[in-house]
Amino acid sequence: MPDPTPTRVRPRSRAAGRLALVLLALTAAFLPPAAPSAFAQEPAPAGTYTNPVTQGVVDTFPDPSIIRGKDGSWYAFGTQNPVFQSKGEDGERMLPILRSADMVHWTYAGQVFTPNTQPAWHKGSRLWAPDIRYSAGAYQLTYSVPDRNTVGLATAPTPTGPWADKGAVLPDPSGCATGNIDQAQFTDQDGTPYLYWGSYDTICAAKLNSDRTRIQGAVTEVAKGRRMEGGYVVRHGGYYYLLYSDAGCCDGAFSGYQVKAGRATSPLGPFKDDEGVELTAPTSKGAIVAGANGNRWIGPGHNAVQTDLAGQDWLVYHGIPSDDPDLDRFTGLDRQLSRRPMLIDRLDWIDGWPVLRAGAGPSDGPQPAPAAQPDAGGTFNSGSLDGWKAEGAATNGWQVADDRDAQGYAVHTGAGGAYLLAQGSVPAAVRAEADLKVTSSSGAAALTVGYRGPGDYVAAWLDRDRSALVTEAMVAGRSRGAQVTLLPADFDWSSWHTVTAEIRGTELTAEVSEDRLGDAVATQRRDLPAAAVRAGRVGTAARGGATAADNVSAVKLYRPVTKRLPDPRPGKVLPGYSDEFATTEVPGTSTGSLWSWVRGPGAGTTMTGGALSWPTQNAELSGGTNTASVLTRDAPQGDFMVETKLHFAPDQPAQQAGLVLYGNDDRFFKNVHSVLPLNNGGGAVLNVSEFGKEGPRPTTSPPTPVASAPMFGGPTADTMWLRLSYRRDTTNNEHEVRAATSRDGKHWVWNGVWTLPADGDLKIGLVSMNRSGALAQFDYVRTYGHTK
Repeated sequence: MPDPTPTRVRPRSRAAGRLALVLLALTAAFLPPAAPSAFAQEPAPAGTYTNPVTQGVVDTFPDPSIIRGKDGSWYAFGTQNPVFQSKGEDGERMLPILRSADMVHWTYAGQVFTPNTQPAWHKGSRLWAPDIRYSAGAYQLTYSVPDRNTVGLATAPTPTGPWADKGAVLPDPSGCATGNIDQAQFTDQDGTPYLYWGSYDTICAAKLNSDRTRIQGAVTEVAKGRRMEGGYVVRHGGYYYLLYSDAGCCDGAFSGYQVKAGRATSPLGPFKDDEGVELTAPTSKGAIVAGANGNRWIGPGHNAVQTDLAGQDWLVYHGIPSDDPDLDRFTGLDRQLSRRPMLIDRLDWIDGWPVLRAGAGPSDGPQPAPAAQPDAGGTFNSGSLDGWKAEGAATNGWQVADDRDAQGYAVHTGAGGAYLLAQGSVPAAVRAEADLKVTSSSGAAALTVGYRGPGDYVAAWLDRDRSALVTEAMVAGRSRGAQVTLLPADFDWSSWHTVTAEIRGTELTAEVSEDRLGDAVATQRRDLPAAAVRAGRVGTAARGGATAADNVSAVKLYRPVTKRLPDPRPGKVLPGYSDEFATTEVPGTSTGSLWSWVRGPGAGTTMTGGALSWPTQNAELSGGTNTASVLTRDAPQGDFMVETKLHFAPDQPAQQAGLVLYGNDDRFFKNVHSVLPLNNGGGAVLNVSEFGKEGPRPTTSPPTPVASAPMFGGPTADTMWLRLSYRRDTTNNEHEVRAATSRDGKHWVWNGVWTLPADGDLKIGLVSMNRSGALAQFDYVRTYGHTK
């Protein structure tokens, strides 16, 4: 989602965060440190990349999505933005397009619309959040038209156009109480297409009609949350995963954007987070996929997912560089936009949940690059079969054809049993793929792996006669069994489909999809005989009728990461900085107390049943309104973690209570249970875990002495445990704070990281504020040393 508010934060340089350092320590090879500036970084070593991958190509590329074109190249699409300011251009490109051979090195490839070709029904609206798909032989781009509060569709025969306007996909009204933007398509296994959309604060879903030009049928609310938006669905391991972002997308150094996830057994939900909380529940949610980690990337979010040729998934998203967070103002827009280049990072699936780099968050140093080029195989774009070997029957039936999109591709006509093999052998643990189609009324086209001869191979067939994906293992001239998975009834045999085959151990996983974007229309898993699992050649095969193949590739299968990096853990309790509230005296009300009040003590505060009881105040700690009481005490020197147990059942907007690390009224961090209204919710409210910061933004125009912003953590409860983990970044002279919440004191949801300049020490504190009518009860405050 593009910027709702202006922002300009002083450029600064940040070292890699500690989480990133932990990840690098676990890698096999030494990787040099990140460069200090997003606009002055050194080239990454061979076989690696460094974020942002759009560095030196475009200045910004928000809300990115990537597709592999049928020509074998990768294409990225981004939100309308001033992508060429550094080259002196005063203006924007409408849904800019990039092209890459390897997902790492990109070139500018055009834009979807220009001022002269933009459809009149847009009425000049800026265009946001493109989602690219391939269906029925064409590229389908849905995009947001915010000034019309709807979603548009454009189609093209190639990823770079020419683009044909297909109008609005949503009716008016849409049937969803939300901002009708931030959409993404998804295709289920039965071939049914869905559209997900919504921003601030509800995400909805509905089926699309057969040509995907309009939603139809019932609209289902699948998620609700404060500033929730950017829904994107993939299917993985038997579940549907809804990835989304929440909090602020575009507030420079105060952007609290994070990526989160929920999963379901149906594309329409109910989606639940990793604690079993439904995404429609009136609370914040956990299952955090990606958040700020203290390095230079702020507000990582609005993601897509892409899979490389080795089978490794990648999160495609944007982040704001803390060293240069803002674009210049430009003609035609009366606000300042945040700089949001495109980032990619490894997406791991651990214990059934997606997480970025095993929990390390966005990378800002060299990382192993995606496997975006084949170890064996390739395209036929040269126009010849040089480097390929024909075997079996009808070897002279292989030829090269071409079209505007795929460019060169292999075709075969004639009787069956024909094989076309790439040079070189690939290992037994392999991921292979090919784009296939059957253009006659009968016949079959296959991806073959482990090929050693016409009687020794593993094949995944698109079999038109059976209307199915059929896998077969041949050993020593004898079939060891075929397995059949039916394809959707409306399967389009004349258009390209990607067939993939992964062999891990003796398990074969084969899939069929139109665009390899986590939405296969057929998935089959089977055990192979050990004799069929071997090194061999990759290729394609044909039998009976006319078939076509392209982008045949094989790469050594990726090795999944199966263990998360550890979350912060408390060390020993520091008694001199802790309080069990075991006395009858209100802290800070007697001489010699280690506590002190700012504007206190809070009215009605008492000691009740071994807890500090503090009614919420009609008083605030926000911007220029600083009337709330704050109970504070000194914090230890060095790194520490502070925790409290809070009983709090608020029911009115703005009520909040919890922990703070307090410098002064205009410089603090807070981790609170708070109540916020649901946008477009008809008066409904949300209970949220709010991790906020307040501090200076000195380079806004004019300078802003005080700004504030939230991240949203895990789900709330009437009894919660809250933590703030503090580290002093001495290199950059900054306070670095991370928050966590728990509903049982055992299982914690760890949030992202906020930072502020270390202009003075912070104190440990408590607050109960913003609106009267609720009672906060604090059982204790415990401060721990950090474990190393």
